[in-house]
Amino acid sequence: MRKIILGIVFTIGVAAAVQAQPRALGLRFGWGVEASYQHSLGSNMLQADVGFHEFGGISGTVTYDWIWGINSWKEKGEWNWYAGVGGGLGLAFGGYGFIGVAGMVGVEYNFWFPLQLSLDYRPVLGPNFGKNHFGFHDHGFYNVGFSVRYKF
Repeated sequence: MRKIILGIVFTIGVAAAVQAQPRALGLRFGWGVEASYQHSLGSNMLQADVGFHEFGGISGTVTYDWIWGINSWKEKGEWNWYAGVGGGLGLAFGGYGFIGVAGMVGVEYNFWFPLQLSLDYRPVLGPNFGKNHFGFHDHGFYNVGFSVRYKF
């Protein structure tokens, strides 16, 4: 009986901890259109983006971002800037793919209601691979994006 009660308390504690983590879900526009998800990890965040791009394919990136507040702008909402690193990969419909290192730097505004706007630069650099197609994936070097996310 004690194990059952401890199991229930543990399950409720884990569920409460997961619910206490702020998250944001939305779209990122720029080099293509991506679904964007952010998950708070203490004072930092994990960001995952998946979408279709101008090179005619699908790609995904995950970055771990450090966040710093911008206290000089006094508004109803909250200004932050962030920078991070991670990785990305993609597949082009032409039969090749890429894998690379992703960087991230940006600024965001969190309104007093559950809306977030951000502008960021996220290069993804690495090798291309595939049938008769080897080289350096440099398309990701020009990846500037504007995001709109719902915070929950």
